Amino acid sequence: MDQVSLVIILLAALLIPLIMAKFKINSLPTAVMEIIVGIVIGPSVFNFVNTSDLISQLSTIGVIVLLFLSGLEIDFSLFKKRRTALTPLEQKNAVNTPKYSPVRLSVYAYSTIIILSLLLAAAFKVSGLFSDFWLAAILFGTISLGIVIAALKEQELLSKAFGQTILLISVFGELVPMMGLTLYASVYGSNSQSLWLLLLILAVAALLLLRFKPFFRFYQNINKSTTQLDIRLAFFLIVTMVTVAESVGAENILGAFVAGIVLKLLNPSETTRERLDAIGYGFFIPIFFITTGVDLNLRTLLTSGKTLLLIPLFFLAYMVAKIGGYWVLKLRFKQANALAGTALTATTMTMVLAVLRVAKSMKTITSDQSGAFLLAALLTCVISPLIFNKFYSAEKEDLVKTAVHFIDANLSTVPVAQQLRKGWYDVSMYTNHPENYQTYHAQVPVTLMENFTAQDLQDHGVFDTDILVLGHIDAERNYELAKAAKAYGVRRIIVRFEDRNVLNEHEDELRELGVEVYNTPEANITLLRALIESPSTLLLLNDTENSIYEVRVLNHLYTDVQIKNLQFAQDITISQVIRNRKLIAPNGNTTIMYGDRLIFTGNKQTAAQIRQALATAN
Repeated sequence: MDQVSLVIILLAALLIPLIMAKFKINSLPTAVMEIIVGIVIGPSVFNFVNTSDLISQLSTIGVIVLLFLSGLEIDFSLFKKRRTALTPLEQKNAVNTPKYSPVRLSVYAYSTIIILSLLLAAAFKVSGLFSDFWLAAILFGTISLGIVIAALKEQELLSKAFGQTILLISVFGELVPMMGLTLYASVYGSNSQSLWLLLLILAVAALLLLRFKPFFRFYQNINKSTTQLDIRLAFFLIVTMVTVAESVGAENILGAFVAGIVLKLLNPSETTRERLDAIGYGFFIPIFFITTGVDLNLRTLLTSGKTLLLIPLFFLAYMVAKIGGYWVLKLRFKQANALAGTALTATTMTMVLAVLRVAKSMKTITSDQSGAFLLAALLTCVISPLIFNKFYSAEKEDLVKTAVHFIDANLSTVPVAQQLRKGWYDVSMYTNHPENYQTYHAQVPVTLMENFTAQDLQDHGVFDTDILVLGHIDAERNYELAKAAKAYGVRRIIVRFEDRNVLNEHEDELRELGVEVYNTPEANITLLRALIESPSTLLLLNDTENSIYEVRVLNHLYTDVQIKNLQFAQDITISQVIRNRKLIAPNGNTTIMYGDRLIFTGNKQTAAQIRQALATAN
């Protein structure tokens, strides 16, 4: 019977995404559908499945893996200090006060959630509807990071300021309740240890981080398909941290969450993360969600008048606890998006399941109360994404063109700038030659500067750009400015070197820094050789309708997809795929991977849009 129930659960896990795709059910997260299906196949409706020891163990592993993957989703680069100066382009398009960074907004917003959660918990305690003040406060303050990330990915917002803000609020909404739950279990749990022992979890995490810090630097050289060292490391971290957490009286989910953070700080490759997602979301996590629905016996819950009263009250509490974030988000984002973001942060399920599992094991909550909390959380997962998708629209700052700044206006740079201005680029040029300024300022935007020192360029906002092109004839000056720009934080730097001797001296250093260099004579030689070996190259270069493009694939919507199945496969021709610095000759069955560089040709109008779509990080 145990095996039959497991087969039914796995069959349901297989069919749910297929049915959602068939009927285009995009408004509900997959996890919510899995819980609903669990309710249907469980005792609530058809009673096809009953939980057993085997299924319960797999479900426990599922929640552990889910919290591990949640810890792996945290983007710690958002907490790094960033320069606050706006680029000239940002100044022209800014509609809000720039001092409100995603980190600051998220701290403010989650502070309001903490305050409102405490007030709501006090209201429930005073009214006698739910007497456990701390448990209620923890539950009201939770946010489902996994569901929020899925929603932001679908809208391609994770790389935008709005998406980063909502993501950080959700990180706090998972991390703070996690710590609160650990303290709660340590104080009120029968098997709790001294609170100071909780510091051992952080000590072990720090030790593992230091011990395995060099791991991903060399494992690619020795990894084989039969070893999968990165996956072995991941599960070693999970088991170690879960064991330590349980040994000191904390919950296993805290250990799993910390293990995910440790692996994230080790900076694994995107391929590693995708394989871990495949293991978790392909097997363990669906069992956890479906089993949760199976355990939710609505026939019993809905016969209780108090439960029927608590469900809408808990639902309102989940929503009201997040409402303070609306006024915080309005400080930077437009009103409709502030409402959309607030609604999305009201989504709560993952941590609610984890908290209720712990509370039930501690016998601090009844089955009726637990079911009411869970059903109310289920309602937030249905309603909140609908509100988000209804009200969200692109922010003005998200529609800004790519900024390209050229240092020096001359015959090599001006024609390129003129062409780029016709596309999705905002071009600015800077020169210290008055005669060049007089010649070109009527053709392209050129700013005349007296000095070209790094400090002067920084003061004038020249380094505040997406792409910096150093096209000065002075190779030594270009070299010094390239280093200064890289130190300042410019993402892409392209440097012209006409003096091959200077290039030979500094080429290795600049390439190590990630600076792109070119030499005009060598470029001409390469072009002539290409024309001799491939005469059609000249036709393409002179074609006014088509052009060559290169793009790094950062959009997960187009990864793990065969070229023939790309929605725009008929509009472009992919000639080369560069993966791990190796050239791949693609065909229709070639699968595009995250981080691949594609060299393709296509119509200048549609191909530019396709290039931007592929390069949009989500």
